[in-house]
Amino acid sequence: MSPEDAGHRRSRLGLAALMIGAGVLHFVAPKQFDTIIPSVLGRPRFWTLSSGVVEIACGALLLNRQTERVGGMAAAATIVAVYPANIKAALDLGAPTNPPAIFTWLRLPMQFPLVRWAWRHARV
Repeated sequence: MSPEDAGHRRSRLGLAALMIGAGVLHFVAPKQFDTIIPSVLGRPRFWTLSSGVVEIACGALLLNRQTERVGGMAAAATIVAVYPANIKAALDLGAPTNPPAIFTWLRLPMQFPLVRWAWRHARV
């Protein structure tokens, strides 16, 4: 394995920290995640905790250069998979007329660069 460029390492570890941090939040504050689970899925707490485990696993895979590729693919897929919950959160808050709603609506387009970031690590 060739030496890792410092910028790539920072990117990989930054994405790992983001995924692990997001996953941990699912356990620290599960109620906020429960409310955005689309009702068609049923059992919100199951999906909240499951997605938290998956996000932590993605981050853990990104921590190691040897599993970075799988971690990047899994992170990209996870970000795409939780997008419907983010859409539901924005719709539930209504028009972006207050700080929480503005943040939630702005989060939607930010998912695309996150997928791209993860995918870059899937293609190493």
